[in-house]
Amino acid sequence: MKQTVSKILTILTLTFLLGCNNKTNDKKINMTATEKLKSILTEQYISEDGDKYKVELKEGLTDQQIDDLAKKLPTGQVPIEIRELLKFTSGFEFYGLEEVTFDGIGQFGFENFFPNSVQLAGDGFGNFWILDVDKKGNWGNVFYVCHDPAVIVKHSENLTQFIEHVSDFGKNGNKSNLDIIHEKVVMDIWSKDNGFIELENARQSNDTILKNFAQTLPDSFVIADLRNKPIQSGFAWGKYGPNIDNAKRHENELIWGVEKQSKKGLISKLFGR
Repeated sequence: MKQTVSKILTILTLTFLLGCNNKTNDKKINMTATEKLKSILTEQYISEDGDKYKVELKEGLTDQQIDDLAKKLPTGQVPIEIRELLKFTSGFEFYGLEEVTFDGIGQFGFENFFPNSVQLAGDGFGNFWILDVDKKGNWGNVFYVCHDPAVIVKHSENLTQFIEHVSDFGKNGNKSNLDIIHEKVVMDIWSKDNGFIELENARQSNDTILKNFAQTLPDSFVIADLRNKPIQSGFAWGKYGPNIDNAKRHENELIWGVEKQSKKGLISKLFGR
């Protein structure tokens, strides 16, 4: 009888502990960007030179400043979670990045690929981390936009995870998601798998969204589709030349059309054709 009671108590204890652990994990997964940032403020990092450093917060914004930023967004509204973050801080200093900012709305450009974006950070070499804002005003995935090689990579699922990835970079350096994308993934996409779907294949797809988008594009295009793709997925936006004036983004989805520019022969070059 005692053994039976003991087993029952053990099972109940394990169940309770597992439940607590799951709740803790759920809380971590569902953290807001503000909660995630606050959770790393006590972390101490060590630079490549051996110097210790911490996250240094920038000043937060007033309601009026946030309202002015909102005017640059598709819906004219800032999500409640992001407003909370901006009032807490407009960004932070972090070794290895120029700075991380949350108020860089409309600063990045590259509208053919990201009609509405927030420039989060740069590496000092002309490459940037930007957050994509959709037509409904949702702050979505974070992308790493590299110019050499000319590659776009899905870096983080959201702003909360991006902050986590920045912290991970400070702790683990070249083993972190940020550094792996920055140093390796972009080269792999450029040289091994440019991330494109041939237009004809897309036009024959059973995927209605992909098929319909493909049918709107001229025959000279290829398609990049990052819907439901994991982080470290991407495409070589400059594989077919630096002129992206005709690049096209799907209205609501992470799908892009990029023109395959034909190489001009000598006669065409001479006569400007």
